[in-house]
Amino acid sequence: MTRRHVALTVIARDEAPRIGRLLASVAPWVDAMLVLDTGSVDDTVDVARRHGARVEHFAWCNDFAVARNASLDLAAADWHLVLDADEWLIDGGEALLGLRETTADFVGALRVLDQADPSTTSQLWLSRVLPGHVRYTGRVHEQPQHGLPLRRLALRVGHDGYSAERRAAKQGRNRRLLQADLAERPDDAYLWYQLGKDCAVYEEHAAAADALQRAEALCRSHADWRHDLATRLLFSLKKTGRHAEALDYAQARLDTHAVSPDFFFAIGDMLLDWAAETPSLADELLPLAQQAWQRCLQIGEQPGLSGAVQGRGSWLAAHNLAVVLEGLGHAEEAALLRARHPAPA
Repeated sequence: MTRRHVALTVIARDEAPRIGRLLASVAPWVDAMLVLDTGSVDDTVDVARRHGARVEHFAWCNDFAVARNASLDLAAADWHLVLDADEWLIDGGEALLGLRETTADFVGALRVLDQADPSTTSQLWLSRVLPGHVRYTGRVHEQPQHGLPLRRLALRVGHDGYSAERRAAKQGRNRRLLQADLAERPDDAYLWYQLGKDCAVYEEHAAAADALQRAEALCRSHADWRHDLATRLLFSLKKTGRHAEALDYAQARLDTHAVSPDFFFAIGDMLLDWAAETPSLADELLPLAQQAWQRCLQIGEQPGLSGAVQGRGSWLAAHNLAVVLEGLGHAEEAALLRARHPAPA
């Protein structure tokens, strides 16, 4: 049997504090590591070489897909693992070893856990294990273009690129590239979704809600990211005081997201906020919020959903329910609920 070549590809600029962590985590599991430097002025290149990576250079042209494709061309492997410098392999390296005996006839998805905020961990399923011929399009939030089946692999990757410091450093860059892509493809639902996320990161909630609504209206598929879109849209509508609009949206999507604790958690959160803003409606809204969080606990954790936040099917929903119960004078019931769904140590 022909042995397939597996390579890590990374595009990086001024990532010296992080790139060593990535390379050390992946090195035991791949045949080669290619770092494409796009103009670092720190020690990124030296750190990458010390960790065994081949380093090449690329003149940045404000297009992530072009840079990403250049790195794939240079790596020229049968399988490419595509990661960023602010990511690292947590576990699952055995799945990479297994690719050496696996025909490259599918695209592999892995779980990326966002660990910038220690109080919550969200996850996305992303297509990052690519057959050698697959290439990207898109100036930013680039996507691999292919017609291959998608297979989820037992790979978990950590990510901390959304820390406050990193967000500040990136502010404006992605927005400009997204707007350039949208000028050319104004009906691309995925681009509107990404614009909504970018606005939300910088607490521009009205703009986020508008962009996410546009994405929802344009989306004609059951893409993984549509689940994340729904929970983000409910949050943005809540933050802008558009509670009735959020409730209408939620009711229209109940069947679509019937097994999502994240969706019902966002509904309960929105209803509680509405009750606090309009006390005259509290008697009507609080029972609905309780029902939403109870539904979260009935569903339980659903880590297979892209965009899921750990705890929304367990301790986070239980905490919110307990807070409401305590406010209503049901301290014993609240204590039992917390005991049944304890937060992780």
